[in-house]
Amino acid sequence: MLAYPIRLKPDDNGTVLATSRDFPELTTFGDDHEDALLHAVDALEEAIAARIASREEVPSPSRGKHKAALPTQTALKVLIYQAMGERRVNKAELARRLAWHGPQVDRLLNIRHATRLDHIDAALAALNKRPDISIVDRT
Repeated sequence: MLAYPIRLKPDDNGTVLATSRDFPELTTFGDDHEDALLHAVDALEEAIAARIASREEVPSPSRGKHKAALPTQTALKVLIYQAMGERRVNKAELARRLAWHGPQVDRLLNIRHATRLDHIDAALAALNKRPDISIVDRT
């Protein structure tokens, strides 16, 4: 769903450094390109969680050769957060639209919290959005 470009560069220690132009705060490494991309997914989730907690923008992915794909639920939460920004809907307003308590919206946007799909669907509907899902072969 959402795959962010990752710059991979061999370093002096025999490992591969992974950074991101979309998230300058992201720096991680791995034993090889594949391992560095796996670590980049975790680092992306941490960077996104920090940005959501700080109410900062979470950008859409830019272009790049090597990409780290977010897990499906994380991608959906990012898309909800981005839709909130587009619609200028803060957490209190989303809670009001959903007739939820504030902590329920906090959990919805928490990357580490497993959220039920019906709650994700409800949040998207409250933002006048719907998911458009397909399954494709891995490349």
